[in-house]
Amino acid sequence: MKYHEPHKAFLRMDAVVDGDNPRVRWVAEQLTRDDPVATAERCFTFVRDEILHSVDAAREELPVSASAVLDTGSALCFGKSHLLVALWRACGLPSGFCYQRLRFDDANPDRHATHGLAAVWLPRSGWYRCDARGNTKPGIECLFTPGTESLAYMASEEGERDYLDVWAQPWRQVLGDLLGMRSVSEYLARSIDAVPPTADHLRERVRAA
Repeated sequence: MKYHEPHKAFLRMDAVVDGDNPRVRWVAEQLTRDDPVATAERCFTFVRDEILHSVDAAREELPVSASAVLDTGSALCFGKSHLLVALWRACGLPSGFCYQRLRFDDANPDRHATHGLAAVWLPRSGWYRCDARGNTKPGIECLFTPGTESLAYMASEEGERDYLDVWAQPWRQVLGDLLGMRSVSEYLARSIDAVPPTADHLRERVRAA
């Protein structure tokens, strides 16, 4: 099957996806291999294993940009996806942002939160979603297996939703809420339950061929 090339916006850098930052670019260079799939997997594994999940590691810092996440060494799911996409783009791999709406607290089934993950475009398989939040939470084992998704969570409960799109930019509401918070404790108290942005945000379907 032949897959269409994504829009050039899926390679674009900005203040959050700052893959042109020297430190981020240096890491990307160390992870690059001749094969794009191998490169994509190495970037994924680096973010999954080397960048701690803030909640799992009981960290209070709340970095947002890719370079800040790299410098801090920990982040929430959103920050980890920002770094992963920045690394992929620095390696020349089209990539973007994906989201789910999940139950935030099993004790309060009406409370939901947005979960951030990422997708990379691979020549032989098109868009592939993967979750680099880290396998440090019991019951989670996210792998890089193109053709078969290996996500941390399944949006299967009432009120949950799996958004099957790849956005070229992080959702503005997510960024605004993150930048308005000072710590992970504040995030845990408030969480982020965002809605998909309007059509001015460039996006592609995950399973589009």
